[in-house]
Amino acid sequence: MLLTLDKVSAAYGQSRVLWDVDLAVPAGGALALIGRNGVGKTTLLNAIMGIHKIISGRLTFDGAVMTGMAAYLRARAGIGYVPQGRHVFSHLTVAENLATGLAALDQRAGVERRIPDYVYDMFPKLATIAGRKAGFLSGGEQQQLAIGRALAGRPTLLLLDEPTEGIQPSVVQEIEQALRRIRAELGVTIVIVEQYLDFAWSFAERYAVMQRGRIVREGSTADEQADEIAHLVNI
Repeated sequence: MLLTLDKVSAAYGQSRVLWDVDLAVPAGGALALIGRNGVGKTTLLNAIMGIHKIISGRLTFDGAVMTGMAAYLRARAGIGYVPQGRHVFSHLTVAENLATGLAALDQRAGVERRIPDYVYDMFPKLATIAGRKAGFLSGGEQQQLAIGRALAGRPTLLLLDEPTEGIQPSVVQEIEQALRRIRAELGVTIVIVEQYLDFAWSFAERYAVMQRGRIVREGSTADEQADEIAHLVNI
């Protein structure tokens, strides 16, 4: 398994928000993490990335235990993160935003520190607006930029938090196609938090349902219909 969580718990102060989460994601796989707002999905991604501290349990990535490792070291190890709300640098250009993703390549031997060609191949629009300030982009363009910035660090695992939120349908389709190619052509493993279940079911072969900080159900998207799961989590 590329990513394994064993009894992982996390808290905000004295309030625990993750309870003994077990999760295993194979290399090259795609997992959709679903559930109502406030059940701990974003906290779980932050715990995997190292942004939120794990108070108990163990996290293993690519054979190495990373439970207490800093976020920047996890990025260097190959974990890319696209947070909810995109969080691009509005005062920087598209090209400058993409260049910030290269920080994940620090101290990684044998890797050229430049924006990979495949970023512009996956998202051609970024090449045409490379000199534009990110603050003037549409929501869909900012989302493509956020994903491209994560890809610039050449990750082996990509975490995405609500990538279709506030995006027009035509751009959602472009993002879906790009994610398919990211898996097929780059071999990147994907863990996605997504409320739009049809989108998640379109390319993820596994799902995990969260309720109250716990994973309460897992399965294959080939064996379950999205509307059945939507009823389960009341989305």
